Amino acid sequence: MVRMTTLAIATIALGSVNAMAQDVAVITPYLAQPGTQFYVDGFTARAQELGWDVNVIDTAGDVAAVISRIEDMVTQGVDAIVINVDPAQVGAGLQAAADAGIPVVGMDAGSDPLVAANITSNGYAMAAETAVYVANRIGGQGNVIMFTFDPFPPVQVRGVIADAIFGNFPDITVLDRITPDVSDGGIADSRAAMEAILAANPEPGSIAAVWAAWDQPALGALQAIEAAGRADEGIVITGIDANPQARDAIAQGGNFEASVAQDFVGIGTTAADTVARLLAGEPVVQRVIYVPTRLVTIANAE
Repeated sequence: MVRMTTLAIATIALGSVNAMAQDVAVITPYLAQPGTQFYVDGFTARAQELGWDVNVIDTAGDVAAVISRIEDMVTQGVDAIVINVDPAQVGAGLQAAADAGIPVVGMDAGSDPLVAANITSNGYAMAAETAVYVANRIGGQGNVIMFTFDPFPPVQVRGVIADAIFGNFPDITVLDRITPDVSDGGIADSRAAMEAILAANPEPGSIAAVWAAWDQPALGALQAIEAAGRADEGIVITGIDANPQARDAIAQGGNFEASVAQDFVGIGTTAADTVARLLAGEPVVQRVIYVPTRLVTIANAE
C-alpha cells in the first residue's frame, strides 16, 4: 500500500487544476487603490503559475456595475469569480453565480453565505493597533480627526474599533469623522477636508491626531497639515496598509508616524490557492482566512 501525505495530495490536486486551464474573473471597483492593485498582482502571479486565464475587471468606483459584470462572467461560463467589494451590495450577482454553480471568493471583501471564503487582514486588530498608538502618543487626551469608509466592510470595521478605543479615553474627543471620496484613491478629497478642519480650528494644539482607516486619507491630511504650516504642532497621523508612499512619509520622521503593513501579495496568493482548492473539489471550512500584518513606524519603515 502507498501512503500519501496531505501535502502530496494537495500538490496533485493543484496540479490537476493547473492542467484544466481554468478561466477566473477578478472584479473590483477599487483598482485605483494601491492595496487592491497589490492584491490583484499577487493573485495573477499565482494564477499564472497554475496556468489559469485571468480577466481583471475594474468598474472604476461603480459598485452597482459589479453586479452586471458578475452576471457577464456567469454568462461567459468562467470557472470561478473573485470579488473585492462588499458582498451585501452585489447580492444579485452572487446569486447568479451560485445558481450557475460558480464559486465566488472574496479578496479583502466581506463575509456572505454566497461567498465561499474571504481572504483578508484582521481589520479589528489593525484598527486597534493604530488607535491605541494614537491614544498613547497623545497621552490619552486631545481632539482626533477620523477618516473612515463605511460602505466597504473591511474598512468599516476599522472605524468601529477605533471609535470604541477612543471612547475608552474620556479626554479624547473625536472632533470629526470624515468619509472621503475614493474615486481617485482618496488623497485629494481627504486633503480638502483636512484643510477645512484646520481652517476651522486654527489654534495650535487644537488637533492632536489624525487616525485614518487606510493610507490615502492619512497622506491627504499630511499634505494639508504641511501646506498650512502646522507640521511643527506635533499632530500625530496614522494609517493602515503601509503602501510605498506611506512608508516613505513615515521614514522621513514627520507627522505621519505609523501604519500597518498588510501582506497584499499574500492575500492575493492565498485567494488564488483558495480558488484552486474549491476547483479541485476540496471543502473550504474556514470562511474567513486572515493573513498576518505588521506595525510600521520610523524604526522599520525602510
